[in-house]
Amino acid sequence: SIVAGLDKAIAGSKDDADLTTRTRAFARVAIDGLLARKGRFDGIGPFENAHIRIDIDDFTLDGFDVAPGKRSKPLVMTFKKPEEVVGNHIAKYQSVKLAKMLMAYDFERELNPFVELGGFLFTFIGDGAPGTGKTTLIQMIAGLVNGYCQVAGYPFAYENFGVDQISSYQGKSGQNCRQFINNVLNPRVIGFGTIDDIDQVAARRSDDRASAGQQEITGVLMDAFAGASTVVRGNCSFGMFSNYPENVDDALRQRAGARWLVDGPQTRDDYIDIFVLLAGKNHKIPLGDHELYAAQEIQRAVAEAYEEHEKPQEDGLMKVYERYIKENGAPKTIADVGTYLHLIKDAEPRFTGRAIKNVTDAIKMRAMDIELPDDWFEKPEAFMHKSYDDKKAMIEELRGPFSMDMVMQEINRYADSEFRYSDKSDDAAVEKLLRDARLRERAAREMEELKKKGVWNA
Repeated sequence: SIVAGLDKAIAGSKDDADLTTRTRAFARVAIDGLLARKGRFDGIGPFENAHIRIDIDDFTLDGFDVAPGKRSKPLVMTFKKPEEVVGNHIAKYQSVKLAKMLMAYDFERELNPFVELGGFLFTFIGDGAPGTGKTTLIQMIAGLVNGYCQVAGYPFAYENFGVDQISSYQGKSGQNCRQFINNVLNPRVIGFGTIDDIDQVAARRSDDRASAGQQEITGVLMDAFAGASTVVRGNCSFGMFSNYPENVDDALRQRAGARWLVDGPQTRDDYIDIFVLLAGKNHKIPLGDHELYAAQEIQRAVAEAYEEHEKPQEDGLMKVYERYIKENGAPKTIADVGTYLHLIKDAEPRFTGRAIKNVTDAIKMRAMDIELPDDWFEKPEAFMHKSYDDKKAMIEELRGPFSMDMVMQEINRYADSEFRYSDKSDDAAVEKLLRDARLRERAAREMEELKKKGVWNA
């Protein structure tokens, strides 16, 4: 029996710590044994359907799905500081803002003032070529939030959902994904969830080659990020990252409130900075004519990066923009903005109402483009431990109205991403057709050669 087995396991314990360790080890073995023999038991329906949570003891009973008393593990990660992220200026700037934004969450009211005031970043997607710094951004955000939480004494939950959680059992992938979502959404913690390589984890609903598990994950993420029951409290944020965002389901991709182009180092200064950073200090080679890390100063770099979006970057959107300017001149009114949006919709059908919501959310975030002072986060009583109303008032004092420049920059930034994904998708399809055509021609040539040699016996 289990009691006899436990008695045998704890016999000879040296002290209380040893007793606890032996008891836990035996319990794990016993539970694994029960799970392995689960199929032999009758009448287990009521237990499988039991869902009990006792907060004060951190005790969870969730049928057979989760072992009772499972506690969150301490966060083990190599954190990065903002100055150690080279390039990616807008993404880096918004990452720092996101970390501070999460810390405005009020545990008593279970709400964040940024949700009420507008501009809270619940979901975002970061895309870029391999090796441009997506993982480094994740490490930076997690490091910043973890540091702030330690100062404030708040629990921090970070989880990544990856391909290893796709199961061959029907329904299990969806359950794993829902558990990941629930762990991050938990209103008793500050949460940050990432889905790295989202194009491999979740599938397009039209993709016949995708596994059932990938389709389940797509459904769960779509419901969690913008479903009928989605409640945004402002205690957590989800980031999706991909080298191939054009392979992500359109509806899921549009549920990302912000688009971050993670393009890595771009300028001469960026490449000098990243070489110095990665090479280390074991040398005596002079630096030369260069101000180290000056290009990575967030405020200066971001102003330059936003200015680049005053005009579109993608060829397809540039044609729409030039046509608009030629017919209407520079935008001055809300009606002008609506006309421009309608022209974009005509050129890119996926630029729907949800896309407009994402654009307006980004504009609100720019209007809240306030730098919460660092000294607010050095001591918990300066900001983080204040009441909800006090925090809201402090934030409101800093914000200002948004301008037409901001509106056009955010429209172009978001629309650029849609055109970029479309172009990549089209390029991939054309490349596949060309490859198939080359293979057919090669097969025909080799077939003719075999026929000439008399060894073709089809």
